[in-house]
Amino acid sequence: MSESVRQPSDQPNGRLGTFAGVFTPSILTILGIIFFRRLGFVVGAGGLIEAITIIAVATAISVITSISLSAIATNIRVRGGGDYYLISRTLGVHFGGAIGLVLFLAQSVSVAFYCIGFGEAVASIAGYAGDAAVTAGVAAIATLVIGSIAFAGADLATKFQFLVMAALALAIAAFFVGGVLNWDSTRLIDSFRGPSDRTTPPFWVIFAVFFPAVTGFTQGVSMSGDLRDPARSLPLGTFLAVGLSTVVYIGAAITLAASVPLNVLASDYGAMRRISVIPWLIEVGVIAATLSSAMASCLGAPRILQSLARDNVIPPLAMFAHGVGPTSNPRRAVLLGVAVALATIALGSLNAVAAVVGMCFLLSYGLLNYATFIEARAHSPAFRPTFRYFNAWLSLAGAGLCLYAGVMINPVAAAVAGACMVALHQYLRRTAPQAAWADSRYAYHFRRVRDHLNEMRDGSTHARDWRPFVLALCNEAHDRVRLLTFASWIDGESGFTTAVRILTPMKNGAVENGRATQPDGQRLALAEEMLRSQVSEAGLQTFTRVVETPTVAEGLAVLLQSHGLGPLRANTILMSAREQFGGSPSAGDAPPPEALAAALGQRKNLILLEGEDSDWTTLAATEPGSRKIDVWWKESDTCRLSLLLAHLMTRAEGWKVAKIRVHVINPGSASREEALAVVREMLEDARIEAELDLVDFVGPESLKEHSRDATLVFIPLRVRGGRLAGPRGQPLKGVLEALPVCAMVVAGEDIDLDAQPDDAPPAEAEAAAAQTAGERAARADA
Repeated sequence: MSESVRQPSDQPNGRLGTFAGVFTPSILTILGIIFFRRLGFVVGAGGLIEAITIIAVATAISVITSISLSAIATNIRVRGGGDYYLISRTLGVHFGGAIGLVLFLAQSVSVAFYCIGFGEAVASIAGYAGDAAVTAGVAAIATLVIGSIAFAGADLATKFQFLVMAALALAIAAFFVGGVLNWDSTRLIDSFRGPSDRTTPPFWVIFAVFFPAVTGFTQGVSMSGDLRDPARSLPLGTFLAVGLSTVVYIGAAITLAASVPLNVLASDYGAMRRISVIPWLIEVGVIAATLSSAMASCLGAPRILQSLARDNVIPPLAMFAHGVGPTSNPRRAVLLGVAVALATIALGSLNAVAAVVGMCFLLSYGLLNYATFIEARAHSPAFRPTFRYFNAWLSLAGAGLCLYAGVMINPVAAAVAGACMVALHQYLRRTAPQAAWADSRYAYHFRRVRDHLNEMRDGSTHARDWRPFVLALCNEAHDRVRLLTFASWIDGESGFTTAVRILTPMKNGAVENGRATQPDGQRLALAEEMLRSQVSEAGLQTFTRVVETPTVAEGLAVLLQSHGLGPLRANTILMSAREQFGGSPSAGDAPPPEALAAALGQRKNLILLEGEDSDWTTLAATEPGSRKIDVWWKESDTCRLSLLLAHLMTRAEGWKVAKIRVHVINPGSASREEALAVVREMLEDARIEAELDLVDFVGPESLKEHSRDATLVFIPLRVRGGRLAGPRGQPLKGVLEALPVCAMVVAGEDIDLDAQPDDAPPAEAEAAAAQTAGERAARADA
């Protein structure tokens, strides 16, 4: 069986509460460098109304995403990993793994961004403004110091953040006090009209400058593994941070508009110094903001990587699952994050990377909203969040808003971030082990299936809607994979196959599949597990079913009447001819011919597959372009079914360029040209390409003469006195040895290859379906 993604064991209980674990890192990141250095530009470039609109749109994304986050976080026990954990447990390991790896890199790069901002502030204070070497050196030192604090653990980092928060609070307080002292109501009113210069940047350009300010509201989510009560702390701390920061931003925008002319705000990134009663505190605030944001990212990124590693999503990252201390501090992941940050600082030019990083955050918010929509719309009984103030359609709107904002901000960066996500998602689909946890994909697909089945429930089945729903009887282990492979060929990616084993009671001490017989319940479970394993190893898209009945005939009767759901009912039985005609160890457990004949009376089709090991070896060695499918034809539902199955085979991999040859059995009632013309017209009406050959059928020898060089042969069967026989009633057992792989077919239902939308009104179809079993069996005998 395939390796599975590990289900992480319960992690040590976290120590952090709402204030220290969620509110503090979130608020410190939101009130960061954008607040001190770019908010004035936003107000000056667009005017107060546009600035408040920008804040409102960004806040709407934050609030909607916070609502979605709260719904998911209160529906499961949240472990470490933040956004990655929430998305992977909702949308699955592929989406979660892709966004987790992207967010780790994005947050690690963000550490470099914030530290460069810190370096610029220090260089400016020291008189080295504009010196790239000094800025980079200070940024590298700051990265190492912050990395050392994160390496020591979240407790020490949290204490450091309290000091930073105090400095930030003093700087903001000094600004607002200065704003009150410099308040000019006339200037405030003028700011509503916007700048007089009409060459100001468009709305979305200004929005792009401001939006990074609100990306910090999920920083607390990244600390989920260090929280005492994530279900309570995540919603409460996130909403408090978003709410307070929104009030501060709007208040600061109004204060700036009332204190400084718009043209000055648009050109002077240090305008807050003009207002503050203690100007140097603004520089302290800038330093505090950059360091706090860097610290939050340096704490969050390693925990995302650690959670990825613990889940074994990307096996080469397994070494980063290791944690130290009672809170499992991810020191190895911290070192990697610091290395990424230092490498980013060394690159120098960061504008292009910064745009893509911003898009990655926006993409994660969109996925969080979409994940909540999927959870809610799936109507899973397990979706019972204690946070009640959410709406599925609001979450979908939030996902759409994130997508729209990303495209409007920077289409190129949005495309690059989206392409990275898609590439990672496809890579993980092919390489990630199977997840050991439940996610919402099953509930989502179940909901869709339920809705679609209900839509089909009252519809009348039309001949154009016929699809193969195959019950493959797989009691014989030797032929099992071959039977199911053949079933995958004839369904043409349009039907379903269920692999079925029918178990009959065994005497105590008997041996089955090399193992001593287990009690009935264990035997059934073991047989089901073995069947699923064989199907999985063969790479087949096949359902499995194991039943235990007194006899195989009774099991077949039960399955034919009960298997399926709604309009999806089995219409075709597939089994090995060796079980029916003998030559197999399990032939004694095969359904007797009488049971198969009765199945035909229930409008079920029958296919018996015959082929020796050498025949299958020859088939596998035949190049796709050299494969030939033979169909033996006479006017009947059985031959129409055989032709349709041969056509469906040409949709399967390895058979798409195979040639169909139709051997027409000469009816003797018309000239050779007329007989071929009738079949040729039928093929044209059925829109099936095939070569024609008229055969004077004299017996089984004709089969060998004309189909000896075929790759696979469809032979029509007949029912005579409850027994199966060849096209003219002759036994086939001796002939099959000289033929390649053969599919012997008998139809139990009407097959119309040229059904048109207006043909067969529902009432007539229902009347035809009501024919008795005896009538159906008689038609199969014709």
